Amino acid sequence: MTTQVTAAPPVGAPVRRSAPAWFQEYGVYAAVAALLLFNAFFTEHFLTVDNLRTQLIQVAPIVIVALGMALVIGTEGVDLSVGSAMALAAALLPLYLGYGLVPALLIALLAGAVVGAVNGALVSVVGLQPIVATLALFVGGRGIALVMADGQLKQIVNPDLLALGTGSLLGIPLVVLIAAALALAVAFLVHRTTFGRQVVAIGGNRSAAALSGLPVKRVLTGVYILCGVLAALAGILATARLTASDPSSLGTLMELSAITAVVVGGTPLSGGSIRVLGTVAGALLMQLLRATLVKHDLPDSTAQIAQAAIIIAAVYVARERRSR
Repeated sequence: MTTQVTAAPPVGAPVRRSAPAWFQEYGVYAAVAALLLFNAFFTEHFLTVDNLRTQLIQVAPIVIVALGMALVIGTEGVDLSVGSAMALAAALLPLYLGYGLVPALLIALLAGAVVGAVNGALVSVVGLQPIVATLALFVGGRGIALVMADGQLKQIVNPDLLALGTGSLLGIPLVVLIAAALALAVAFLVHRTTFGRQVVAIGGNRSAAALSGLPVKRVLTGVYILCGVLAALAGILATARLTASDPSSLGTLMELSAITAVVVGGTPLSGGSIRVLGTVAGALLMQLLRATLVKHDLPDSTAQIAQAAIIIAAVYVARERRSR
């Protein structure tokens, strides 16, 4: 039997303190549980079925976008154009609903795929930094959406489309079921498929992945396409829930909400790891935090400061985890 010996640090050397391992792995889930427990005792009517249903409906589009963002961040990238992809999908829906619901949905999703393909090509083929590549469509994509919609809000009256945003199955809102199904699908993609393993490998070390023969350009492009499609789907569901297409405001700051959910959920910005369940928990945490502060009559600025503090803590914990 051998005994592992760890050398003691030199006398006088600073001792590096790290966050507890359990907090690094499960901190976001503990935070969600603590917030729910706080509201159970100190927030009137917070844990009612109607309020929890509302919270889940509001967070569902963020979860869907954040799932795509987690894949991108897993490759050490970022996608700032997800809000514009949502706006493009919303602008296209009223234009093609006259041909039927299915063609309109397919065209809206195709718009998201095109946005993702352009981003992916700029990153993988042209070699631009992701933040620069996606910034172009962050600015231009919403402008294109506004041109398509003539700068006007358009009401949605198609009952089948509206059912996606307001309908339910067995008492559970469809948007929540869709978000949950997508979370399971993305988790399966990441942990049980070759594509998912390639995404993580590329995020860990892109040069080594290329030298080992992985199709880096194709995988990167595919990741950005998936992110664009998920953003477009979120735009469709948000439009159906609001019963109106409003490209001027739909998806505004969604990229920041998605990045926050991913980072708080434990996926490092440096890539090489994707925490799908953590991303869902991160989105829930941000939603519950904002709702809690609103219920206690605190201004939105307070919620933004609290979210900023949580983001800083999450980045610190992620750094500690990676350095272990």
